[in-house]
Amino acid sequence: MKNQVGGFSVVLFSGVVIFFIFILFFNDSRGVIYGGRRSFSRSNYNDDDSPTTVNHLAFGLQGSEKTYHFRRYYVESWWKPDKFRGYVYLDKPPQGNLLPWSKISPPYRVNDNISKLISELKPINPLMARMVHGISELFREEHQELRWLIMGDDDTVFFVDNLVEVLSKYDHTKYYYIGNPSEFVLSNFWFSFNQAFGGGGIVLSYPLAKALVDDMDRCLRKYSNLSADTMTMACIADLGVDLTVHKGLHQMDLRGDVSGFLSAHPKAPVLAFHHIDTVNPYFPKMTRANALKHLMKAGDVDQSRLFQQTICHDQKRNWSFSTAWGYSVNIYERIMPRSWLTIPIETFIGWHPDQKQQPRYMFNTRNPLGDPCETPHVFFFESIKKTSNGQILTRYSRSAPRNLTACPIGGNRSAEYISKIEVLSPATKRYEIDRSECCDVVRIDNTGNVKIKIRECRIGEVIA
Repeated sequence: MKNQVGGFSVVLFSGVVIFFIFILFFNDSRGVIYGGRRSFSRSNYNDDDSPTTVNHLAFGLQGSEKTYHFRRYYVESWWKPDKFRGYVYLDKPPQGNLLPWSKISPPYRVNDNISKLISELKPINPLMARMVHGISELFREEHQELRWLIMGDDDTVFFVDNLVEVLSKYDHTKYYYIGNPSEFVLSNFWFSFNQAFGGGGIVLSYPLAKALVDDMDRCLRKYSNLSADTMTMACIADLGVDLTVHKGLHQMDLRGDVSGFLSAHPKAPVLAFHHIDTVNPYFPKMTRANALKHLMKAGDVDQSRLFQQTICHDQKRNWSFSTAWGYSVNIYERIMPRSWLTIPIETFIGWHPDQKQQPRYMFNTRNPLGDPCETPHVFFFESIKKTSNGQILTRYSRSAPRNLTACPIGGNRSAEYISKIEVLSPATKRYEIDRSECCDVVRIDNTGNVKIKIRECRIGEVIA
């Protein structure tokens, strides 16, 4: 009898353990990693009233086996394999140093073989059809619990926290085609002013993605003579949907030093950058991959403020300070209006080498041309930490000597001796940006250190 009771206790205990294991591993809505991809349970992700989370997003990154050997480092700077879902699409299986496949890259897929369709269509460039067809391939694998399908390239950097927050403001049950035209006028003229440029990110709501996939065969046949992004736009237009523009999705049809553009980012959350290979590293004296990792140090703490421009003045010295949070701080040796400082400095050139073409860009630019009153002292992001009193402290260090005389209009007060700038900002995220934040110059000492504090603007406050 004693042995029977003991045996029953063991069976009962084992049953309880198995029950809790079942609950833990099979009723977990957070997702589990299986073979390099996430598996999602059917919890409340499809409830229309539940908040949009990263689990509702799926990414498709179009690339090639050749380019991914060096572009993988761009993708790995922002990809989080334990949180994100999606794939890198290659034209053929990976080889060489891509094997074994990196655990911190998205899982890869080889694009479907659509050679039969291509032979029928005889498109100008078969790559265009492959890229558009990639939408179907991503949807086929990741349509469950999906609200937003996001397409990019293997040289696209996404800021996913901001994407989640921005997309949560849209009704994912409606037809949405979200993107941004090119920064370069001729790119839009050559293709379309009404299309999303895919490298900067094409965002499709679930109903639109499904409708486009269902119509894919007709779409590819009808528009086989177009580029991939224009083909996508044309097929979506046939469904009665037009582009919803978001200024944080950047095709980056620019070349060279884009610091002047980034230091005056539009007043919208940054969502994506493209063409990492055609611009200088975002930070001096770094490789492109290391510069992206460095940028993500700030992005991992607060993407909502990343690149957001805050302007304040030191009336005593007649200086203006323009902070692009997490990226740079510029000092101007005169009081300058916000309307002027929000115009990008033309440190870059256009996508096409013909600089005589006007207008070149979809925005105004300014060119200091060595004017000491217009040329800023530039400081780049160095470090970030959370303070003991619940704020975020970012530090910026001088990029290089400006090597100009002091601005005579501002009273000949040179800022050349400034070497470090500290910026304090609130720890709370800031996604409601109907107006910019304000700031105060708290301290400028004789040893070359500046301290700035970012805060909400007061009602009716004038930044001047």
